[in-house]
Amino acid sequence: MKKHLLLIAVLFYSCDTYVDINYPVTEKKIIEDTYFGTIIEDPYRWLEDDLSNETMEWVNRQNNVTFSYLNSIPLKNKIKNKLTNIWNYEKQTSPYFRGDYMYYYKNDGLQNQYVVYRKKGDSNEEVFLDPNLFSDDGTVSLTGLYFSKDGSLLTYLISEGGSDWRKAIVMDVKTKEIIGDTLNNIKFSGISWKGNNGFYYSSYDKPEGSELSDYTDRHKLYYHELNKSQKSDKVIFGDSKEKYRYVYSDVSDDNRYLFITASNLTDGNKLFMVDLKNKPNEIQVISDDETTDSNVIETEGETIYIFTNFNAPNKRLVKTSIDRLNRKFWEDVIPETENVFSLSNGSGYFFAEYLVDAVSEVYQFDYNGKLIRKVDLPGIGSSSGFYGEKNQKELYFSFSNYYTPGNIYSYNPVNGKYNLYWKPEIDFTSEEYVSKQIFYESKDGTRVPMTITHKKDLVLNGKNPTILYGYGGFNISRTPGFSVTNAVWMDMGGIYAVPNIRGGGEYGKKWHNSGTKLNKQNVFDDFIAAAEYLISERYTSSDYLALRGGSNGGLLVGAVMTQRPDLMKVALPAVGVLDMLRYHKFTSGAGWAFDYGTSDESEEMFKYLLDYSPVHNVKENVQYPATLITTGDHDDRVVPAHSFKFAAHLQEKNIGKNPVLIRVEKDAGHGSGTPLSKVIDQYSDIFGFTLFNMGVKNVR
Repeated sequence: MKKHLLLIAVLFYSCDTYVDINYPVTEKKIIEDTYFGTIIEDPYRWLEDDLSNETMEWVNRQNNVTFSYLNSIPLKNKIKNKLTNIWNYEKQTSPYFRGDYMYYYKNDGLQNQYVVYRKKGDSNEEVFLDPNLFSDDGTVSLTGLYFSKDGSLLTYLISEGGSDWRKAIVMDVKTKEIIGDTLNNIKFSGISWKGNNGFYYSSYDKPEGSELSDYTDRHKLYYHELNKSQKSDKVIFGDSKEKYRYVYSDVSDDNRYLFITASNLTDGNKLFMVDLKNKPNEIQVISDDETTDSNVIETEGETIYIFTNFNAPNKRLVKTSIDRLNRKFWEDVIPETENVFSLSNGSGYFFAEYLVDAVSEVYQFDYNGKLIRKVDLPGIGSSSGFYGEKNQKELYFSFSNYYTPGNIYSYNPVNGKYNLYWKPEIDFTSEEYVSKQIFYESKDGTRVPMTITHKKDLVLNGKNPTILYGYGGFNISRTPGFSVTNAVWMDMGGIYAVPNIRGGGEYGKKWHNSGTKLNKQNVFDDFIAAAEYLISERYTSSDYLALRGGSNGGLLVGAVMTQRPDLMKVALPAVGVLDMLRYHKFTSGAGWAFDYGTSDESEEMFKYLLDYSPVHNVKENVQYPATLITTGDHDDRVVPAHSFKFAAHLQEKNIGKNPVLIRVEKDAGHGSGTPLSKVIDQYSDIFGFTLFNMGVKNVR
């Protein structure tokens, strides 16, 4: 067994000493797979068993090396202090009404988890639910509040250690008393109450051991009757011969209709309805075309409103009646335009948020589709909100961009006027920063927007530390929004750049599809072209450029750093999908085939995936950029095996002085619900590693 030893001469500016990195031994256990006659070796397959003692020992050895390196970086403590100081301000979410109360989340500054508050009329606020009391270390988080229609009952979901598996707890809202037993093993689910008698939820059969499973595992919709055992819960949908990966439900406000969406390995869904009043045992089909996406957003009597991309790649709102469900009867309420949009509703109105080159524009419509007004937003950026009950007289929305913390506004839907409801008091001067949206050409000539944010006094000298952040997948749009971590990065003199690359949803279904399956290389080309633009325009250079992305964005960074290792100084793939030949063999990964395709479906798809899969494209005798791979040991969405295997290959084959480290957060998952204390530690390490390897000796 060969021991891979790398001595890296790294100058510590504070003490003029060198640090040697002695990577842990990663044993090779060759396993061969055959794909369409091609044999692929997988020497680190054993790392997929993330619960084995051998793997856990490997993780501990890797973490010992990684934290020894990170804790020796001179700038780290200063960065941590800056993160702590700027983060220490009160944060609040937009309020919403349920029953007699107004609810909202607040964090007094450095609390690990946000606290749920409520107010009744003009009374003083009170703490309703404090997730910081769920565990001593903040690793148990609140992941959702779901009230019954009258607001008297609540089901709330919790996650332990960042897992996607949830527990459900039922509470009497008035007394805060817990009702019945805790429900276990719920995954990728909301909660839909049926009156006050019970609720619907979705889940899989939980696998034994690690998150390995065949992709035919099915998602099912269950009904839980209040005060009954979970063992008696009935399967409502998903137990037939046709299997679905994702099943979700929603009950109309009048408790008459149950709507079910179901999808497999496509980017669309089937839509079903149950008339709970007249035909409670009959599931009616509204749309059975899984190539399009349709969801019921509102009901009014026997009229249902459906938000869909059927015959409208950029989305439209239609309506029909329960006796005319077929799509041929659908009537436009808000027609499709050249800009993709999302939809919310409140106070008896619809609010359409259009993305115009990834920037928000909001329009208010009545239920007949009549345009009431364009909402004059506070600036150029992103808005969210405009939702509430039909009888609400006032709605709330938030607004932010890359350098403006989120302000909350109260909105009068009758006259369109709004007032500042809440503004954060943060030690960050927005007026010192500027965001600029530019357009650049990708490899094939496609025009791609990118927003570049930095201090106004920046000098374009090619020496500015820059983080280029990307995602590019699953129809997800990256719009301007404030982040404390990005604020600290820019406060230290850094540039933060976000290109709206293909695979996202910024320009609708066509933009998404052009970055999926056999078009996935477009995403990587767009990201590479963004980096080349920043370098050519002297914002930065390869010596001062870091690429960062998480989940699908981790794949993006992994693919680009293996295709163009010369392009960047630092690579920061987080919780990445990195083994593209086997990702669908893991429980969560099976549902991603509509974006990626799978190595089993055809020889063409196998070869395409093999050509960019980061794990399979680490080459011998190549100098890769300084790399800090981050993941969580409880990540059951993108299982940490992806990161483990990628790190093992890089440490084996990388040459030169650049370090290749993996940081595995204990008792943490895919990111959601991570305690603030852990987040601050993570970014102290990430920013410290990045600046140190760029040779930055000091920060502002």
